[in-house]
Amino acid sequence: MNAPFNPGKIGFREPFVAHVCDDQTAETIRAVASDMGWAEEKVSKGGLRNAVQSLSVQASPQILLIDLSESGDPLNDINALAEVCEPGTVVIATGQVNDVRLYRDLIASGIQDYLLKPLNPAMLREALTHAQAIFNAPRAIEAPSGRPHCATVFIGARGGVGASTLATSVAWLISERGPRNTAILDLDVHFGTGALALDLEPGRGLTDAIENPSRIDGLFIERAMVKASETLSVLSAEAPINAPVLTDGAAFHLLQEEMRLAFECTVVDLPRAMLVQHPQLVAGVQAAVIVTELTLAAARDTIRILSWLKSNAPATEAIIVANHVPPAAQLEISRKDFEGSIERKIDHFVPLDQKLAAQAAKLGKTLAEVGKASKTTAPLAEIAARILAIGETESGAPRGKGKAGGASLFAKMGALTAMMPKRGDKAKQA
Repeated sequence: MNAPFNPGKIGFREPFVAHVCDDQTAETIRAVASDMGWAEEKVSKGGLRNAVQSLSVQASPQILLIDLSESGDPLNDINALAEVCEPGTVVIATGQVNDVRLYRDLIASGIQDYLLKPLNPAMLREALTHAQAIFNAPRAIEAPSGRPHCATVFIGARGGVGASTLATSVAWLISERGPRNTAILDLDVHFGTGALALDLEPGRGLTDAIENPSRIDGLFIERAMVKASETLSVLSAEAPINAPVLTDGAAFHLLQEEMRLAFECTVVDLPRAMLVQHPQLVAGVQAAVIVTELTLAAARDTIRILSWLKSNAPATEAIIVANHVPPAAQLEISRKDFEGSIERKIDHFVPLDQKLAAQAAKLGKTLAEVGKASKTTAPLAEIAARILAIGETESGAPRGKGKAGGASLFAKMGALTAMMPKRGDKAKQA
């Protein structure tokens, strides 16, 4: 999946390419390929090694047939092929080893089929026809209920206010309690914690998308997303800090568009600097959760972000969340003074709970999943409920902001907060 971007190949992929090890196999494949309307010259000798070399400098075909006869370690060699093979390619392998365990391992690694040599033309034609059908099959995942897609961005007014922590917790709540098929898009490419918070390896999906925006499609999303559960997936990265991200934001916008097709809800962890660099990322987003703290600096930056949203995304409902709220005696500025400065009420308060945060980090789970009787979990559930309420409208227009409206949805969702202790029992046992 790491093949370099080739501008000359945008939108074009050869329908079929084969790399084999012997003349007899090549002749059999050429005959079948010709019958199916494919170019015979796309069948070449060289086996898997030649396939890896070729695909590292050119676009991957729709269907790729590789010969493993000369491979000493087929599974490792298949992994090397995956590093240069673009998402969407259907791979068929052939070889001389008649071993059921090898067959199962190859299928598990992502190979579509394994054919034993010498090749039977009828079986080869059947395998290629099936591969063709798989490649052409629609891949977009439709929302089962026909509900409008719910898109939310979390923005930290200051660094370290816990926007990423809240984003993952709220996304988990939406996916588990909604329940909605939910995606987390962590756009902090170098220092993102979306995958880390869920005890997952981030993979290369996000960096591949930035390097090669032309690859982004439904199948790319399906393969790049890392699953945290059946209803929650994450796209994050840990790019080398000596490698600057050079992008005009097109990849991020394409990712958002494809996620709208593949998921019911998208939660975007958006670094505040990206508001300036890529303002288009907030276009079409129904809700923007501004995570802040009760400090003078945070009040100043909350004002600036609210002003930016009013000018650049007037249809997006802003939700102010005060996080890490200490006891009143330890506040830098009071709630009254903070709200007077930003000229609006704070919507939700998340109390400081260092013990819960430490436990969640140790277990590799979200605050919402680990919390049992903590006061921290109730406002998180309220935020999740409010986001879903906003997403219920097709237009994404703001719904009622009063407490009564939020409580009504809470009842419809089955009282999220009341359900929290059941999840907390797992943390206690751990």
